[in-house]
Amino acid sequence: MSRGAAGHTVGVRIDLHAHSSVSDGTERPAAVVDAAVAAGLDVVALTDHDTTAGWDEALAAAEGRPIRVIPGAELSTAATDASGRPRSVHLLAYLFDPDTPALVAEQTRLREERRRRLRRMVRLMADDGLPVDEESVFGGLDADAPAGRPHLARALVRAGVVRSVDEAFASYLRDGGPYHLRRADTPLVDAVRMITAAGGVTVLAHPLAGRRGPAVPDSTIAELAAIGLSGVEVDHPEHDRAARSRLRFLAAELGLVATGGSDYHGTNKTIALGAESTERDAFEELLSRVPRPLPLPSAGGTGGRTGTTGTSG
Repeated sequence: MSRGAAGHTVGVRIDLHAHSSVSDGTERPAAVVDAAVAAGLDVVALTDHDTTAGWDEALAAAEGRPIRVIPGAELSTAATDASGRPRSVHLLAYLFDPDTPALVAEQTRLREERRRRLRRMVRLMADDGLPVDEESVFGGLDADAPAGRPHLARALVRAGVVRSVDEAFASYLRDGGPYHLRRADTPLVDAVRMITAAGGVTVLAHPLAGRRGPAVPDSTIAELAAIGLSGVEVDHPEHDRAARSRLRFLAAELGLVATGGSDYHGTNKTIALGAESTERDAFEELLSRVPRPLPLPSAGGTGGRTGTTGTSG
């Protein structure tokens, strides 16, 4: 038995929020699986931003090993905060069919939107004399890889403008910052319905992470629960004790599954895999809500659908 970050005792260690280099992490999907095994995890979900491109590699890396990989994604969506202002919201999606036509089309649109927006941000910085250009940001990225602010942040680090990705966000790239531009993300309600129609389940990611801006209102979470949202991420590195207590109460009130995950990004963040975890009962409840389950790999990594689409955001 081990003790999770929230202080509860767990027999199975489950991290349902991790990123690889196919989006804005720093390690290949196989290396994320290696890190999960080294951390003593029993289950890890690969949840790259707006892409399923890492599923095959992660599932293959788990073959014959004591780790279960849950294929997923973290979708870029839009909602309004308590004051009615637009807000970017992240939605974790698991075990959906990535070949669903509506989902493929929307993720393709998001991928193109992400790249257009990032190119505009690069031009704004270059016009102000900052030593970045498209090659320094996009060089080495696959054509279908999701491009986002972390890629621009790393270019600023390499150019010596800042010392870290966190400093790049604090100085230049934060929401409302001098070079931040909004994206035309998928409406949150549409994203929940889209994943449900694709046979998967959805969990609202870090809804009370304060540094990301105003919180998603409880009334919005209740509306999402009514149309198919399955869970809410309670245990997250950016949630303090009060936020976790509030979200755990809300999840119980709305019949949502309370999950946890590290939001691992390799060296882009200091948080380690398994630093936050999901309780086994909650994980099993989440799996029970999958409307059309994809075959899952076993605890030893065998079997399971490896579907890929090449979609990204």
